[in-house]
Amino acid sequence: MHGNQVEDGGGRPRVWDDHGSLIVELVILLPVFVVFTLVVIGCGRVVQARQQAVEAARAGAEAAAIMQTPASASWAASATAVIGPYGSIHSCTHGSVRTDTADLVPGGKVTVTVTCVVDLSDVFIPGMPGSISVTAAQSAPVDPYRAIG
Repeated sequence: MHGNQVEDGGGRPRVWDDHGSLIVELVILLPVFVVFTLVVIGCGRVVQARQQAVEAARAGAEAAAIMQTPASASWAASATAVIGPYGSIHSCTHGSVRTDTADLVPGGKVTVTVTCVVDLSDVFIPGMPGSISVTAAQSAPVDPYRAIG
């Protein structure tokens, strides 16, 4: 007997036909591949949004740290810590900025927290939420040799 031959009950070789097995494999593996791809896309969006939030919080904290008053520090942080249009429309939307100016004194620090929503509705997989909130906080030191007004 060779390769794809099997013996039927009478001792005669019979050729084993494997036509159609590729289609069965494709039907089984294609949904697994699609789900895996969607999970990777969703995770990539969350990672990208997290990076955007960290960068926005850092920029906001640096801008707030050079301001003279808590009101101007909050305004500067909000104006600077914006998730820019350079990002994907899905990665970070509906952002909010919170500025902690309680320690806005020479030698103190200013902390900016940026929160945004990652849209996952178009890569919906059962068990995966339609959106995820991402939060990042960054602090910047206030110059110890300047006067706060």
